[in-house]
Amino acid sequence: MAKKISIVVSVYNEEQGLEQFYAHTSQILEQTVSDTGWDYELIFVNDGSRDGSLDILRDFASNNKRVVVVNFAANRGHEAAMIAGIDVSTGDGVVCMDADLQHPPESIPEIIAKFDEGYDVVSMIRTEREDAGLFKKITSAAFYKVMNQMSKANFENNSSDFFGISRRVALVLKKDYRERVRFLRGYVQNVGFKKTTLKFKASARIAGQSNYNLKALVKLSLNAICNFSDAPLKMGIYAGMTSLAFAFILIIYSIVQFFLGNAPSGYSTIVVLLCFMFGVLFIILGFISEYLAIIFAEVKNRPIYVIDSIITSEGERRES
Repeated sequence: MAKKISIVVSVYNEEQGLEQFYAHTSQILEQTVSDTGWDYELIFVNDGSRDGSLDILRDFASNNKRVVVVNFAANRGHEAAMIAGIDVSTGDGVVCMDADLQHPPESIPEIIAKFDEGYDVVSMIRTEREDAGLFKKITSAAFYKVMNQMSKANFENNSSDFFGISRRVALVLKKDYRERVRFLRGYVQNVGFKKTTLKFKASARIAGQSNYNLKALVKLSLNAICNFSDAPLKMGIYAGMTSLAFAFILIIYSIVQFFLGNAPSGYSTIVVLLCFMFGVLFIILGFISEYLAIIFAEVKNRPIYVIDSIITSEGERRES
C-alpha cells in the first residue's frame, strides 16, 4: 500500500489567492505522486473566514476526492487551525503550510525524501523573505535569540509554521500537547525523535495582506516565552537582588557624603529610583498576569477548536 502525505493548510480570508495556491500546489503534488509513489490528501482548515474562501474550498472538495475541508464554527486562530488539520490527517507524514505561497510547495518532495530517510521532524528554515523589512528581520532574529537564552529548549533560528512531521509525531500531538495556549512550531522542534532541517526562501504573498499584525506577533511571542520558560517569573528575584545592591551602595555613598558635609539632594535620587523600581515591578506583574491567564485558560478546559462541518467530494457532514 502506498504511503500518503497529508498537506495541512490554514485558511483565513484568503479568497484572492486560494485558486492560484490550489492550482500550483495540486500540480506539485500530482508530480510528487508520479515521482515518489506517495499518495496525498490536501486538508484545508477554514478558520472562520468572513470572505468567500469557504465557497472556493467547497468547489475544490467537490472536484477532487483528495481534498478535505475542515470548516470551523468560528475563528480560532492559526495555531488551532494547524492542530485541527493534524488531528484529522490520515497520512504517514504531515506537512503544515500557509495558503499564500510564501511556503513553497516545491519543498514538499524534499520533505518526503527526508521522511524516506527516516526523519520524523523536518523544520523548514527561512533564509530570506521578500516582503520582510528591516524591522521584521531584526525582531525575528531577536525573538529566537531571547527564546534560546530564556528556555532550556532549543529553537532553530528563522524556523516557521512550515514544517513536516511523521505519523508517530502527529499521534503524539493528537494525544498530548493539548494546551489551549500553544506554540506549535516549538512543540514540533522539541517533541524529540529524529529531526533535520531544510532551507527555503519565502516569496512575497500572492494576494491580500498578512493577518499577522504587530499585536498578534507580540501575543505569539508572549505565548511562546510563557510556554517554554519560567525565567520571567524569576525576574523579581534578580531585580530585588540588583536593587538591594544599588541601595546598599547608595546608603554608603550618602553616609560618606553626609560626614564630608556634602549630603546630596534627595529629590533626583528618589525620582530616579522610584521610576526604575515601578518600571521593573510593572514588567514583573505583567508576566505574572500572563502566566495566570494561561493557567485560567487551561483550567476552563474549553475546546481548542469547534468544527462546524467537514467537506469532501462525497458531500458536507455537519459535526454535532
